[in-house]
Amino acid sequence: MFTGIIESTGTVIGINPSGTNYTFTVQSSLASELKVDQSLSHNGVCLTVVSIDAASGTHQVTAISETLSKTNLGQLQLGSVLNLERCLVVGARLDGHFVQGHVDGTATVTRILDQEGSWEITLQIDPAYGHLVVEKGSICLNGISLTVFGLGPDTIKVAIIPYTWEHTDIHSWQVGSKVNIEFDILGKYLDRWKVLAGTSPFIANLD
Repeated sequence: MFTGIIESTGTVIGINPSGTNYTFTVQSSLASELKVDQSLSHNGVCLTVVSIDAASGTHQVTAISETLSKTNLGQLQLGSVLNLERCLVVGARLDGHFVQGHVDGTATVTRILDQEGSWEITLQIDPAYGHLVVEKGSICLNGISLTVFGLGPDTIKVAIIPYTWEHTDIHSWQVGSKVNIEFDILGKYLDRWKVLAGTSPFIANLD
């Protein structure tokens, strides 16, 4: 479980395919604080650290075909920047929102508006997920917890403050960029309850 508050960025310095899997070597300031078997969010994708080289400041993670097909990790190249976050520590302040690291798909950047002090970004999402987004609700984009301030049937808008712009990969986004999106887990559970309402005695009795 994560919060969507990015701790650091990392740079992809190695990509090794093996069958349908990719193993990524990532260089970051977090390497010396990691441990093998630890869950680490990479652009919002929960991956397991499989090796660490503290001397070079690198760690490795492996993404399987299912992950590569549902996220933007399959588009990574040498030099790509990743947003990194270690898992939530029980008892710590929750500054973002509950993020599982289980990406639902990708969204496409359609507009970036410089507001001379902040940035307004519009993204197109799969309309099948549109009902899971609410005004002023939380959304996770490339692992970053953000607040939705505008939405349509298949679009969302988020506002970016200078700190987030400078300390994440958002400053590298362009129109057409694909970013990982994870919808709020509360909305997904409520949607599932709605689907089961006609067959579950428990759900039916909540009315």
